[in-house]
Order: sequence, then C-alpha cells, then structure tokens
Amino acid sequence: MLVTFKCHAAPDVTMLENLAQYLLGIIGKRLGARGVITHDELDTAIGKLEAAIAIDKKDRAEHEGHFHEGEEGREHHELQPGLAQRAFPFLDMLRAAKKEDNDIVWGI
Repeated sequence: MLVTFKCHAAPDVTMLENLAQYLLGIIGKRLGARGVITHDELDTAIGKLEAAIAIDKKDRAEHEGHFHEGEEGREHHELQPGLAQRAFPFLDMLRAAKKEDNDIVWGI
C-alpha cells in the first residue's frame, strides 16, 4: 500500500507503507489511517531523522567492502540504497514545512 504525505510547502511525497512506517517511527510517530506532523513537532522530527541518517551512513561506511570477503567469485556486492537516499524526499518535505511553518498530513 502507498502512503502520500501532503504539505502546502512542498510537493507530495508518496512511499510504500513499510518505509513510511519506518520513517515515522524514527521521528516518534505512528502510521495510522490519518495523521499529522504539526509545525511544532518539525524541529524534533528533523533532528531525529538527521541523526538516524548520520548513524546509517557511519555504519554503512564501516561495513562497505566487507560483504562476502573471502568468498571466491564474489568480487563486488552492490549495497542497497541507504537511509539517506530513501528518506531524502521526506526530509526535504520536513525542512520545507518548517521553513514555511506548515503541517504535514497523510491519509486525507
């Protein structure tokens, strides 16, 4: 199922339900049929998401190149997109909403 986040300050952001649930969990919200991230919650939400992205980047950098070490025939392993790539449109929306003092809603 798809979830679409809406805000007057930015284009709509649509993502799969599992990613929406994960990102909302990071910022301390639950994915319901409808929801809102108020402009008062944006500073905290942005900070939590940026911190999670920084941790993910650090972990990925530490593990990069170690996949399948020592396995013959496995010279290169392509990593899946990291949290930064998957969360960027949502983070961009959070920042735009904060800049224009807007709320973000979904399920409406």
